[in-house]
Amino acid sequence: MDSGAGPAGASGSRPGRRRCMTALAAWALSSAAACGSPDPPARESPGRKTPGGTRRGEAPDPSAAHRPVREGRLFLGTYTSQDGGGSGIGLATYDEITGRVTGTGTLTGVPDPSYLALHPSGRTLYCVNEREKGGVTAVALSSDGKHEVLGTRGTGGAGPCHLSVHPSGRWLLSAHYGSGSVAVHPIDDSGALGERTDVVAHSAPPPGPGQEGPHAHQVITSPDGRHVLAVDLGNDTVHTYRLDGDAGTLRQVSHATLRPGAGPRHLTFHPSGRFAYLANELDDTVVVCAYDPATGRLRPGEPQSTGSGGGGNYPAQLAVTREGRFAFLANRGHDSLARYAVEGGGARLRLLGTVPVRGEFPRHLALSPSERLLFTANQKSDSVSVFHVDRRGGELRLADKPFRAPVAVCALPATAS
Repeated sequence: MDSGAGPAGASGSRPGRRRCMTALAAWALSSAAACGSPDPPARESPGRKTPGGTRRGEAPDPSAAHRPVREGRLFLGTYTSQDGGGSGIGLATYDEITGRVTGTGTLTGVPDPSYLALHPSGRTLYCVNEREKGGVTAVALSSDGKHEVLGTRGTGGAGPCHLSVHPSGRWLLSAHYGSGSVAVHPIDDSGALGERTDVVAHSAPPPGPGQEGPHAHQVITSPDGRHVLAVDLGNDTVHTYRLDGDAGTLRQVSHATLRPGAGPRHLTFHPSGRFAYLANELDDTVVVCAYDPATGRLRPGEPQSTGSGGGGNYPAQLAVTREGRFAFLANRGHDSLARYAVEGGGARLRLLGTVPVRGEFPRHLALSPSERLLFTANQKSDSVSVFHVDRRGGELRLADKPFRAPVAVCALPATAS
């Protein structure tokens, strides 16, 4: 995951992450004692409408997510096994104008929900269960706050740390840091998950310097939906797959290997689909990659500065604005947000400067659906910071005092239901 990730704590070094993974077996035992039974089967509801109220094959209204609203929803990921961690998925609302966050409760009964993702319809929330015996959980969201856990499915991998929903809304993809693999689960018409249809381990190339094996850290779909890309920190490689839309299986078609010891963590596409930006956790750099949509081939460029000045910084994640004019990077250690101007139609990033996050170890960042606000989940300070985004110049201004959230490792804003 990262140098400070996981219920074992955040030491600020890669060995700390390895100690975290060693402790995963203990979490699994405590989970079994707490839950008292294996993962329940996901609910099947054939013939129902999708979580967005449309029939399968009908796309939800794409403009709905971008309409300005006064109040939005905020979902918070955490570690339930870590001392001082949360007790489930944190629930909150945010004010679109002021940026103020208000807690509304916790969805309990979901173990170690460290990373979250929404179905394209906005009606179902998914989370990883980051444990030795990994799982993914589906939650049906309700406008009255009475959210329902639809069930959990085993991923067939250890320590799942990232997940995403295919643009079709039919498949859930998950990445496993511990076992260096990615998995696929079908999504039924109710938003619930079926048994996994594939799990693929990264057996090549060999691990990078100081790594004992592959560590899949992210899995996403290209903007056109044609390819699935898995970022592996352990072998310094981005693997490209084709997803069989009927069988739910992955077939590797190419891979791009970065310089040894880069430690690629998260990749974000430019809206054009022709370029992608990669945050390298271990060598404290970002890389602009050219991307060929026809073949899925990624071509990394030269490493660039994160604005940290070097020393003890571990870049976490990038976000790019919808118009493709600006990009933002979460710097853990430097505890800042780097601001970039995107130039050359996406081919270049120009560092504009950094802004303090007013928290420690910003593990995750996300733009609100309107892109008027940017959120950071600050793992070591148990807080979420909110910034106003100037869409003309890319400036960031802290909106309010940081919101308290135990071991905040993911902050996912969404429109009001």
